[in-house]
Amino acid sequence: MAQMNMLQAINNALDLAMARDDGVVCFGEDVGHFGGVFRATSKLQDKYGRQRCFNTPLTEQGIIGFANGMAAQGLKPVAEIQFADYIYPAFDQIVNETAKFRYRSGDQFNVGGLVIRTPYGGGIAGGHYHSQSPEAYFAHTPGLRVVVPRDPAQAKGLLLAAIACPDPVLFFEPKRLYRAAVGEVEEDYYELPLDQAEVLQAGTDVTVVAWGAQLEVVQKAVALAKNEGISCELIDLRSIAPWDADTVAESVLKTGRLVINHEAPLTGGFAGEIAATIQQRCFLYLESPIARVCGLDTPYPLALEKEYMADHLKTFDAIVCSVNF
Repeated sequence: MAQMNMLQAINNALDLAMARDDGVVCFGEDVGHFGGVFRATSKLQDKYGRQRCFNTPLTEQGIIGFANGMAAQGLKPVAEIQFADYIYPAFDQIVNETAKFRYRSGDQFNVGGLVIRTPYGGGIAGGHYHSQSPEAYFAHTPGLRVVVPRDPAQAKGLLLAAIACPDPVLFFEPKRLYRAAVGEVEEDYYELPLDQAEVLQAGTDVTVVAWGAQLEVVQKAVALAKNEGISCELIDLRSIAPWDADTVAESVLKTGRLVINHEAPLTGGFAGEIAATIQQRCFLYLESPIARVCGLDTPYPLALEKEYMADHLKTFDAIVCSVNF
């Protein structure tokens, strides 16, 4: 075991994957010698050469189109989009090509080795072009996996599993935790399941679900609730597509209440999908309406970032209201 922050864990995962399989290739804007804007690929070009870790032109559509072609030929490209906010020019390639390669050919060819890494979310005073959380757009698209880690150990295990996965994976990395989240990480190769939520804390009064950087926020809310005598069951969804409805439903059947937290705006956010599914599966067991604590339906603001965020106080209030309904 070693102490790593999230960037170091991601870099370590890429290093191990590239050492294990010559077909793993990393590329993106400034990914080569510079190591990317956050240094996630630092020193990989020095170790594996320019053919396996290299810079691309400033064209997101081109990066993913190139990655689709490489993956279709059996390679395992790990393409970096510098910020999740910049992924939209590549939307056509991801949604109409990456996601449909296998389906349109009747499984004669696919791009299953493709992983798209991108930092998402706010909390870094990045304003509206460097703070978005677009996971729900892609969860709507059959043929894609969408994964969001919460800490360094999860980031490493989930990224290694994504690279080994036979399906294309979008891997959203919570940028505000890149250097802030530090923890014990196993130094050897390991994978974590891509389709299983994790129950981080057992409880009896209310189920609280979140993913990525919001787990840190929700844990503060759960601690405040504990001081009020409220027992929360805390679940890290980890995978948005496919999402583990069974684990969430099993918890809600026990607690009778559900609070969902995510950083993306409320309308059309993935919390709505969770709420609809759990309402259908657990309707007769619900003791209160399912609550959503999310970002606001506005562009991500710079000056009012703290007001926008689905913080621990908003989450605590939702927990209390749910229990006292």
